[in-house]
Amino acid sequence: QVQLVESGGGLVQAGGSLRLSCAASGRTFSSYAMGWFRQASGKEREFVAAISWSGGRTYYADSVKGRFTISRDNAKNTVYLQMISLKPEDTAVYYCVADLNIAKMTTFRGRGIDYWGKGTLVTVSS
Repeated sequence: QVQLVESGGGLVQAGGSLRLSCAASGRTFSSYAMGWFRQASGKEREFVAAISWSGGRTYYADSVKGRFTISRDNAKNTVYLQMISLKPEDTAVYYCVADLNIAKMTTFRGRGIDYWGKGTLVTVSS
């Protein structure tokens, strides 16, 4: 069982930066691929970024490439999402996810992912 708790969301002006954190419980954190999804009001959930269990592979949605960076610290059971050059269209609730199969994040749009956090709201003002 893995529990995920996101933090770091808030209100920021366009062009600003935020770093989201996701703290995971459970001794098997390092076995899991981790990722971030987001859902804006009235829109479908979308993939943002994912990182393999070792941190050796990362994946990004085209809309965030070059602006967002996902990383993890297995010693701290934490995954991060550094966001720079934020745009109003980045406004959404951001969810941390965990699964043994990274393809559920990168290919299957989150279907069947084992664990989800409750989300943290990011609001980017213009």
